[in-house]
Amino acid sequence: MQVTWVEHAEYDEVMIHPLYRPLLRSGLALGARRWLATLQRQCQSLAILMSSSIPADDSTAAIMPAGRRSMLKLAQRMTENFCAGVCASSAREWSKLGGGVNIGEDVRVMTRQSVADPGEPPGVVLSAATAVWLPVSPQRLFDFLRDEQQRSQWDILSNGGPMQEMAHIAKGQNAGNAVSLLRASVSILALHFHYFRFVLCIKAANANQSSMLILQETCTDASSSLVVYAPVDIPAMHLVMNGGDSAYVALLPSGFAILPDGGSGGLKPQDGSLLTVAFQILVNSQPTAKLTVESVETVNNLISCTVQKIKAALNCEA
Repeated sequence: MQVTWVEHAEYDEVMIHPLYRPLLRSGLALGARRWLATLQRQCQSLAILMSSSIPADDSTAAIMPAGRRSMLKLAQRMTENFCAGVCASSAREWSKLGGGVNIGEDVRVMTRQSVADPGEPPGVVLSAATAVWLPVSPQRLFDFLRDEQQRSQWDILSNGGPMQEMAHIAKGQNAGNAVSLLRASVSILALHFHYFRFVLCIKAANANQSSMLILQETCTDASSSLVVYAPVDIPAMHLVMNGGDSAYVALLPSGFAILPDGGSGGLKPQDGSLLTVAFQILVNSQPTAKLTVESVETVNNLISCTVQKIKAALNCEA
């Protein structure tokens, strides 16, 4: 079967951030190659999700197929919510975060009220995002961010502690398309409470056992990559891994989107990357509460620190 796909796009370049103009000019941002690559990846993902026997490795062999399918559905919802959380619209417009950002990034924020959604914690949710150019290839950047062994180099919640991959489910032929369950050290939970003042109901069997898990999905194709993650509590993940309904697991995803910079068509290994860093944070458990200066400063510091750590780890601070 032959498919003919013709794309026509018209945009006002003045309205486009200078970082993204080369990407749009190259045709990578809106061209058919991007959509075909994304469709191919999505078809592979859906084929696995709808399969009667979801592939398992040593880390997931003990999880029943229904549990693996439930994990994939939860990860799919997590990634969809991440994308929705960083996309502006006429109803949800971004505002520029002023002051305190000393590394050159334009941090944009928006808030929303989460009410009566079983898939999210109730309260005021602050979404914050920034985009930066890095002089490293998209593949190298993607491999770095998805590697749990290197996570402590950029994830402030790790506090320099180790991360262990407890479960891994492949979602296609590319090894970069997968869902993982990561276990963090106990010290991360204390930092998580202190830094965001989250209210989490997490129980651990003993002091040596992790009190927080991180669900992560990584997606990649020829046009772009995503690394999306969210902290989840142990009882909720036990329910999911036993085949329970994942729709009632509350999470707020954060993560990264990686695009080629379009400088030379995105085809050379030395091409740079456009990295979007985005966080969604519950700043108050009351949906009617007002956004505080402290909350804005917290997310400002979080994004600035994360970008700085990534730049340092990849030797591109200059």
